Amino acid sequence: MEPKNLSLFLAILAMLLALVVVNGDESVKPLVKTVKGKKVCTKGWECKVWSAYCCNQTISDYFQSYQFENLFSKRNSPVAHAVGFWDYHSFITASADYQHLGFGTTGEKLTGMKEVAAFLGHVGSKTSCGYGVATGGPLAWGLCYNKEMSPSKTYCDDYYKLTYPCTPGVSYHGRGALPLYWNYNYGETGDALKVDLLNHPEYVEQNATLAFQAAIWRWMTPAKKHQPSAHDVFVGNWKPTKNDTLSKRAPGFGSTMNVLYGEQVCGQGDSESMNNIVSHYLYYLDLMGVGREEAGPREVLSCAEQKPFNPSSDSASS
Repeated sequence: MEPKNLSLFLAILAMLLALVVVNGDESVKPLVKTVKGKKVCTKGWECKVWSAYCCNQTISDYFQSYQFENLFSKRNSPVAHAVGFWDYHSFITASADYQHLGFGTTGEKLTGMKEVAAFLGHVGSKTSCGYGVATGGPLAWGLCYNKEMSPSKTYCDDYYKLTYPCTPGVSYHGRGALPLYWNYNYGETGDALKVDLLNHPEYVEQNATLAFQAAIWRWMTPAKKHQPSAHDVFVGNWKPTKNDTLSKRAPGFGSTMNVLYGEQVCGQGDSESMNNIVSHYLYYLDLMGVGREEAGPREVLSCAEQKPFNPSSDSASS
């Protein structure tokens, strides 16, 4: 082969290999060491902190760009409100900050797939513009929004004026993948992500990676000390107390709604808002090839009878 043709061939081969890696078809082997008798790993850009979780499969091993496209197939339709904003790359980049902590990497592959479906089920339901007769069905319209279109107020709570004072002229209406509302939520999330969201909440609607980071941080972080995160209740890290059992709170998807939304969704019986979130989760399990039968019985999926972890709406979203 002539040098010119050889160079062209090698360039094309390099491009194809890059595409394979980007689409998650080539798994990176973890580096392994033992710390205090326990095996820990790092695994490329996606799981770069030494952690036991990085010894497991990472999200791009089992959840690839075509699956993201299937889950959110209508997000770039002409009638959607955030065309061109959300993409797989933004999600996978954001998740890389949390995979060493167990996001999508706790336990076996099946648990990881279910957690990604559960998290995105919340995201899809909260950002959907689907309706009963929508093309493709109402569940195909997740990630239609990246912000509240017609906010009725600025969501400024002066109770937090010493810790998270409202910036004059700024509105703290819903933005993001798990929409943020209120000055204190923007302030707390901004502190965690080291981004000035209190003065610039608009950053969340301008950067899809940041929007996913904020949502995953909320998923991984308890609302209060001595309480579980949505991640904890889903993957089984949380062991219910006697009071939890009496309050009908149990590990599983139902309690993720309790952690994130409290009494706005849970303890309200078989409500439409709760069923909408559950439906998105089941739909995504099917599209990811897991199957909704893996979701568990209704009492695990539902929070219809659960008492809220934090009564009187101390939840993270509106």
